[in-house]
Amino acid sequence: MRCSTQTSRTIKILPYAEGDAAEWDELVASAPMGTFLHTRRFLGYHGDRFVDRSLLVRDDRARLVGVFPAAVDPSDESRVVSHPGITYGGVVHRGDLLGPAMIRALDEIRDRYAAEGLSALRYKVVPSIYHRRPSADDVYALVQLGGRLYRSDLSCAIDLAQRGRRSDRRRRGERKAVELGVEIVSGVEEVEALWSVVHENLAGRHGVRPTHSAEDIRLLLSLFPDSIEVVTAHLDGSVVAGVVLFMFPDVVHTQYIASSAAGRNAAALEPVLEHCIARATSSGVRFFDFGISTEDDGRVLNADLYKFKCEFGGGGVVHEFYELEV
Repeated sequence: MRCSTQTSRTIKILPYAEGDAAEWDELVASAPMGTFLHTRRFLGYHGDRFVDRSLLVRDDRARLVGVFPAAVDPSDESRVVSHPGITYGGVVHRGDLLGPAMIRALDEIRDRYAAEGLSALRYKVVPSIYHRRPSADDVYALVQLGGRLYRSDLSCAIDLAQRGRRSDRRRRGERKAVELGVEIVSGVEEVEALWSVVHENLAGRHGVRPTHSAEDIRLLLSLFPDSIEVVTAHLDGSVVAGVVLFMFPDVVHTQYIASSAAGRNAAALEPVLEHCIARATSSGVRFFDFGISTEDDGRVLNADLYKFKCEFGGGGVVHEFYELEV
């Protein structure tokens, strides 16, 4: 395992180019805080939706020691975000950028964007449960450089090695669903039916549309067949609830959780989620992450949704967002 702070070497910040994709993805695969969301393969599915401003961190031997996925903020072209198209971004490295080396790297990244005429850098921290080993040097560096915490989202995750007690209500719900004949089905072919439920759920209960379309999910399934899964609940021949799972080395994350009115009446999500939790546990994954329960850029907590998730035996995980003036 590497444990170098790169203090005796200079680093160079360079713009990402398409020819760097293979080298970029190779680094992400071995980085302790890297996930498939950081790969060019995933970022590329966005097409031209974002104006890319990603950077490479190279040492004095021209070796790639870090990558920084980033794009112009769609809501403010004077800002750059790492990254607007993914849940979290940040500096991804194998372990070379520790302590003072991370401070220097982020300072030089900031200087690079300043030279390009940008006014601010927004940085989405990778939550600690996604680290394969402790890797929070970037948070320390952000504070040292004057970074301001401007947003926090609250997620709920189960530590599968020390799962909390599942509530009696969730236990009763699972028994009810089983007694009503709810069946669990997984597979690519479930996407279209589940997306009708997702649309109904988000439009009817929250007045919003899903971030991804059914076509997006099918594309991502084709790109990452071993890392994304769709699991649904069938009742009387129809899909009434389900989830989309993003699977990482130490975390299984529910990207979408949805239930129709019929699904809620049958408590269909309970057996779906218990099925997914059991599979995550048997696979050796450490955490099962239900995703955030906050709205309005973290300012409002959906208390009922958060309680629902916590009743499966989970607790709070914070997603932090920092801003550096450039």
